[in-house]
Amino acid sequence: MERHGLDPAEARPVERLDQVALGQQRGALEAFLRIAEPKIDQLFGLVGASGCGVALTDANGLILNQRCAAADAAVFQDWGLWAGANWSEAAEGTNGIGTCLTERRQVTIHRDEHFFLRNIGMSCMDAPIFGPDGELIGALDVSSARADQTEGFNRLIAATVAQTARAIEAEVFRAHFPKARIVVTEAEESDASLLLAIDSHDIVIGATRAARRAFGLETSGDLKPRPASDLFGREDGPTGFEKAERAAVLRALTRAEGNVSKAARALGIGRATLYRRMKRLGIGE
Repeated sequence: MERHGLDPAEARPVERLDQVALGQQRGALEAFLRIAEPKIDQLFGLVGASGCGVALTDANGLILNQRCAAADAAVFQDWGLWAGANWSEAAEGTNGIGTCLTERRQVTIHRDEHFFLRNIGMSCMDAPIFGPDGELIGALDVSSARADQTEGFNRLIAATVAQTARAIEAEVFRAHFPKARIVVTEAEESDASLLLAIDSHDIVIGATRAARRAFGLETSGDLKPRPASDLFGREDGPTGFEKAERAAVLRALTRAEGNVSKAARALGIGRATLYRRMKRLGIGE
């Protein structure tokens, strides 16, 4: 009421973009949508039969894509839970999508927790989706207008929503670093995507938002490149030329299954030279 000048009793319809403007916004996020849509279909397959609809939004609360059963379409259209609708907090006050994006965390807004009186019949479970740069790119929403939907059932749906959002986030991250090795690290939060992108020189070139937080990296934007061994706290990493050379020789020998001649060819040196380096580095045949 104070920040956005909204009246909870106001009965105006939900703001919606026309098809041209919606198409432009979808086009700007084409890669994101291409990755997310199969996950949305899977989620809808789990919750659609119970009268729930699934929606994917951009970072501003605009619904880009929506799924619901044909029998429930009229209800969701009437409530404004449809592609092109603006569900930001500035437009709709407290609601699953807008509040999730504002607070940048998973939320459940159950029935009369909504700001507008016209929205208190629905339950909304939402989870944010962050991009490879640690910034918000959207939110995943499951909403239900069933009067008999309990808070316990909402918690089950919310867990599935969070899991799906993290799966989308992980796939977007992998697609952004197609040539890097993706390392999955452990997390106390079971629904967090702790992924690191590491290049062929063992340099960390990317990290998901949760990984950035866990390793104390830049919270958003470009990541400062750093050796993977520094992040994992390993003192035996290739910090000097000799250790780096030893690691390179061991990798070549491992790939060659111990065949020194084959390893030497891969390294671009002669067999005798490799034997001398193995002896100097303390690598036994």
